[in-house]
Amino acid sequence: MKSRVSCVDEDDCDSCRLAYCWWRTAAEFDKCVKVKLGFPNVSILTPRLRLLRELERLALVAPDGLNELQHKLLEYRSGDFWVPTGGIAKEDMDIPPVNTILLVGFSGSGKSSLINLMYSILGRSGLIPFAQTSSGRSNYTTMYMEEHNVLRSTRSGFCIYDSRGFDYHGTREALEEMSSWMSEGIHHNQPCFRYNDRATTADDAAMENVTLRSSSNFLQREVNCVMVVANIAQIYKALKAGDLKPLEATRQLFSFPALRKSKENPLLILTHGDLLSTEERIDGRMKICEHLEISETNGVYDILCLNEYGFPVEESDPVSAYALTEAVYRALLISDRSHFPKMKFKDWAMLILLWLTRFIGFCFAFLADVCSNLGKKQKLRNEFDSRHYKLKP
Repeated sequence: MKSRVSCVDEDDCDSCRLAYCWWRTAAEFDKCVKVKLGFPNVSILTPRLRLLRELERLALVAPDGLNELQHKLLEYRSGDFWVPTGGIAKEDMDIPPVNTILLVGFSGSGKSSLINLMYSILGRSGLIPFAQTSSGRSNYTTMYMEEHNVLRSTRSGFCIYDSRGFDYHGTREALEEMSSWMSEGIHHNQPCFRYNDRATTADDAAMENVTLRSSSNFLQREVNCVMVVANIAQIYKALKAGDLKPLEATRQLFSFPALRKSKENPLLILTHGDLLSTEERIDGRMKICEHLEISETNGVYDILCLNEYGFPVEESDPVSAYALTEAVYRALLISDRSHFPKMKFKDWAMLILLWLTRFIGFCFAFLADVCSNLGKKQKLRNEFDSRHYKLKP
């Protein structure tokens, strides 16, 4: 059931009655309207009212705030949002030329559709699909990492990486793969092979083609911020059926320590909410946030990627357009807080000394173990010889 409502009175059609304000048909929305008239203590509001207030905030700032945020992102250069701390100058910070935002999630969560929406909103690309999605191809999946310059600018200070969707029953494998991405970095066309790929792929030439597309010439990028994309409709419907696996797998993915940057949780992007009713959409978001132990209003965005005709929703749903732009803006704020000072000669000398000390310690430990084993063997041999001597007539 679609959660959108249509505007029936065009003369009285303002921002409060547009179709994209789906939450305004919620049961407690009247209470939210009353709360807006005063200045209540936010701490005493129920989670549901806080969520409705957050959605109202997005609707309020979307018409005028979208262009402002778009301009900030177009002018953004890596490190622009860095704030001086610790008495260190910006030129002494190790700031990459391009900040990298990585999208992760399970299969069918809508990561590639989210990429296309970014191109439409930030790159003004219209309906050109830059990222291939599974629409019309149920067996399609991204086989390699894809770097996207969603601003379509040679001076862009950030890029978005699309990754292959994980399987709900392979969470351990997913965490291991993400750990390598966060520690070693990622590059364009990096293969994302899984254990059963060879068994399920009938055409070996397709696998070889993916391998050939990977090249060491692509720049290795450090991941600066992570967005976890989750299919709220899929998770909520599984919950209603008594299946906790999608929700629990999402929790393990979201709570993975390697994804945290500058003590910040990853951003959570909820998609496919239009497949639920208004009450289900609100209830699903609250249940997911409660299970993930995060605020239902901070760092969480409900974004509709495509409308009922399969087109990006920039014009038909400015709230989703603004929410996505704000999510990217927030990711860049997190990225610029996660940079570390450059390594100086003294730091490298201390690091080399530390590793040298550890190596010497390892050598002494190895020699001590060898000598101990030799001593035990010699002691046993002496005991055997003494017993053998006493047994002689």
